[in-house]
Amino acid sequence: VDKTYWAIVDKAPPEIEGTLVDNLVKDAKTNKSRAFPADSKKGKRAVLSYRHRASSKNFHLLEITLETGRHHQIRAQLAAHGIHIRGDLKYGYPRSNRDGGISLHARTLSFIHPVKQERITIVAPVPDDPLWKVFEEMTT
Repeated sequence: VDKTYWAIVDKAPPEIEGTLVDNLVKDAKTNKSRAFPADSKKGKRAVLSYRHRASSKNFHLLEITLETGRHHQIRAQLAAHGIHIRGDLKYGYPRSNRDGGISLHARTLSFIHPVKQERITIVAPVPDDPLWKVFEEMTT
């Protein structure tokens, strides 16, 4: 099963495409994960790949795939690299979104059909938010 996520963030990463490798430690008391350098003895290895898809005046759209699936992995790793998801107060974005959610969206789910052995890809519509609609138009 392959999953792709879209995130609207406040800062563009230094490269158009890249991979982030960190170690994550989950704190059950605060329901947060904290990232440490990959060579740290703390935590579990966390790997994600991103591609910068589009930019508006104040925001950027990243397409993200996970190699590992850790607690709050996308949120924690991006924040550790100075990139914050719009509306994500828990990981350092200064303001909440109107709906109280964060601008992280599970965009696609892809898998091989167990009988037909064909790839099935499901694309989820973007949330009903003007900024999501703008970014969707920029990527088509």
